[in-house]
Amino acid sequence: MSFCSFIWPSPLFNIISLITIFRKHQLKGLEEIKNMKIQILPLVTGAQKATGLTVIIDVFRAFSLEAYMYASGAKKVIPVKTVEDALALKKKNPSYILVGERKGIKVEGFDYGNSPSEFVGVDLSGKTVIHTTSAGVLGLASAVNASQIVTGALVNAKATAKYILEQNPEVVSIVPMGWEGKIETEEDALCADYLKALLENRTLNDLQERVDLLKQQEGAKFFDPNKPQFPEDDFWLCTKVDIISGVNIISKNGNQIQSEWIKYE
Repeated sequence: MSFCSFIWPSPLFNIISLITIFRKHQLKGLEEIKNMKIQILPLVTGAQKATGLTVIIDVFRAFSLEAYMYASGAKKVIPVKTVEDALALKKKNPSYILVGERKGIKVEGFDYGNSPSEFVGVDLSGKTVIHTTSAGVLGLASAVNASQIVTGALVNAKATAKYILEQNPEVVSIVPMGWEGKIETEEDALCADYLKALLENRTLNDLQERVDLLKQQEGAKFFDPNKPQFPEDDFWLCTKVDIISGVNIISKNGNQIQSEWIKYE
C-alpha cells in the first residue's frame, strides 16, 4: 500500500464506512422505538387512563375537519367541550367562527356543522374557529394525565407519527374515541392501528382494504339519504390517507383547550 492510498482511503472504503454509520444510526433508532411503550386505550375511559404523549383520534369527523381547517389557512382552532362554552366565547369574540355538532347535526346558531365538505373552497386565512363535538373534544378534555396531547386522523397520520418519533417519549397512548366516546368504531380503530404501525416502523398491509370496508361499517351513514347531516363527500375527505402535512398540538390553560398547528413534512 502506498503512502497516498493510506492517507486517502479508497472509494470502496468510504462507501463501507458510510454504510456502517448508517446501520448504526438505524439500529439506534430501532432500539429507541423498541423502548417506546405504545398502548391503545379506546373511548373516553381510555382517554382518562392515558399517560405520556397521548393521541386523541376522531376520524369521523372532528380531527379530520380540524386538519382541513388549518390547511385552509385557519389561524387558530379552539376546541370547546360544551355548546354553552362555545356560545359564550363567541359572544366575547364576535369575529370567531362557530363550528360544531351534536348527534352529528349542526348546532342551532352555529356557522358550520362538523362537516369537512362544508369547508371545500372556504378561505379561513387569519380566522379563529371555535369547535365543539360529541367525541373528539371530549377526549381532549378527558386526557387529564397526559404529558402532551396531539389529535389523530388518517389525513395526517404520517406527519403525526414523525412528530411523535422526534419527541421520542417513553410512553405513547393512542385513544380511538369512537362514537361519542362510548362505542368503539372501526375508522378510529384503524387509525390507531395505522399510527402504531408507523411508530413501530411497520407496514399495515391491510390498510387500504380496511379503508374500503368502512363504507359498509361506520361509514355507511354517509351513503344513507335519510341522514343528510352526514354527506357522502365527508366520507371521502375523512378517509384520505396522509394528504395533509401537519400536526395539531393541544395545550390546556385551566379549563380552556388550545390547539397549535405545526406544518410537518
